Amino acid sequence: MNSAESGDPVMLYPGEYLLRLPRQTRAVLQTCLYGLGAGMATVAFQLGINWVYQLGLGTLSHRSMGVFMVGSFVGIVSSSLAVGWLLNSFCGEAAGSGIPQLKLAFWKDFGSVPWRVAWVKFVAGILSIGGGASLGREGPSVQLAGAVGSNLAGLLGEAKQNRRAAAAAGAAAGLAAAFNTPLAATTFVLEEIIGDLNSRFLGGVLLASVLGALVVHGVIGKQPSFSLHGVDAPSWTGYALTPVVAALAALVGIGFQRAALGLRRRLKARGSSRSWLLPVGGALITWVLGATVYWRTGRLGVFSLGYDDLSSALAGDLGWQLAAVLLLTKFVATFSCYGFGGCGGIFSPTLFFGGMMGVLVAGLLNIEWTISRADTVALAVVGMSACLGAVVGAPVTGILIVFEMTHEFALVPALMIGALVSQTLRRRMNRHNFYEALLDQDGHRIEHVRPPRDLTSWQRLPVSALANFHAVIVENMERDVLRSLLRSHPYQRFPVTRAGRLAGILTRGEADKALTEGREPRLEPAVTCSRNQTIQDLQQLLIDSTTQFLVVMDEEGKRVLGVVTLHDLLRSQAAAAEQYSDA
Repeated sequence: MNSAESGDPVMLYPGEYLLRLPRQTRAVLQTCLYGLGAGMATVAFQLGINWVYQLGLGTLSHRSMGVFMVGSFVGIVSSSLAVGWLLNSFCGEAAGSGIPQLKLAFWKDFGSVPWRVAWVKFVAGILSIGGGASLGREGPSVQLAGAVGSNLAGLLGEAKQNRRAAAAAGAAAGLAAAFNTPLAATTFVLEEIIGDLNSRFLGGVLLASVLGALVVHGVIGKQPSFSLHGVDAPSWTGYALTPVVAALAALVGIGFQRAALGLRRRLKARGSSRSWLLPVGGALITWVLGATVYWRTGRLGVFSLGYDDLSSALAGDLGWQLAAVLLLTKFVATFSCYGFGGCGGIFSPTLFFGGMMGVLVAGLLNIEWTISRADTVALAVVGMSACLGAVVGAPVTGILIVFEMTHEFALVPALMIGALVSQTLRRRMNRHNFYEALLDQDGHRIEHVRPPRDLTSWQRLPVSALANFHAVIVENMERDVLRSLLRSHPYQRFPVTRAGRLAGILTRGEADKALTEGREPRLEPAVTCSRNQTIQDLQQLLIDSTTQFLVVMDEEGKRVLGVVTLHDLLRSQAAAAEQYSDA
């Protein structure tokens, strides 16, 4: 006899209570929980970074120069060692800003993010940024908050294939809490994570973003990130200089993207059994530059976020010579920290680059012509927005985030002009934005299908609708080539060709085992299809395949065109099911 039959009270889990509510009511309540939970995690993350920074560099800056030099060196190196150990021992996905990883989880894993991502990002981010690494807290806040939202959904009973709304809501709340910018957080998640400003997730993202901002208002305060006192609209001189500053700031952002990802690519290609030591490389470069600047100027802007010096620049308390020094040293320190695999984001550094560029241009021109303080501030703010927009590739977010951080409506027209210039240069000079380029570098291509409205039409779609036509094909199975292949690509299965003909399928597990045992890997039999076969045909072929992996061949069956996995099919069918349920 069960408890219900015996009259004993039945204990319900929180998720079971929610399941008894109407669907719309349940969705709103869940989104509120995601927003509040993600907002609180982000605020705790921010307070932790500030506490570690003040305990270390903040305290050392009030001591003698010798004590500062020794203490800052020990602090940044030890924190980087701890970060490298955490990332390599527990969760490599927590490296970098985390936004590309969250975007990948949103599209490829239905928004399901492992719990280890949240706690490793929280601890490693605090140690890295608070310890002095020249990186930002906003990107990590997005990944941390998205992971919190995803795991809260799991606690409330949501299946792994139904956590996209939770991850998106958490990410929006996290960015809103990190920057105190709810509107920009909404547009960023829609522009960058979801890729659709008209997404059905808009309502949940907006609600969670507001709740994230309310959390930071209640705990830290509702003040803007940067206070600009007595700012007027730019003069005609300021508007004339706006495209110049925007172009220069955008070029700095484009250069930063290429430098950071280029360094990361070279280090990744070399590989290392001691990859946990890599973040120390960025830390040492940052310490040399940051300590030198502090010794000569008393400024700490090269370390950590650099917001104090950026605030000084916006207040007119920073000369153009110092702005140039801080721009150059911060640029090198940041791409080094990111390229060497540190844990932190790029929002704060790119805002710093752009702001310093605006002050630098205004200062240089002020030598021959009079540039008013209002124009100097406007150019600094335009530079911030343009540099961020050039790297992130989200122009609406670039405008809104700086507007909300300053609360100065008079600057909006100049920000819009700057965004146009910035995006024009970005599209001409960089094929992808920073996050897309990073995913591409790691071998990930996010291609989601927009399925038709009925199941019959869906099953009649050709295989080409969901195949990956950028497959990594193995043509040489020598030991060094295999090791490089496994380091460079995250895939579990690879098509193998010999003399241009398909020979079979190599699995990652078999490759690892063969390398350990010093033998040639054994291949699994390959199941093939053509690009014009239907998805209905594909389903049966995947059942017949021992690897749940199909090789797409040309019409003659001689050349490999691409691959399709069971995961590709399931992900696309889940997207179709979501669309059918919304219709």
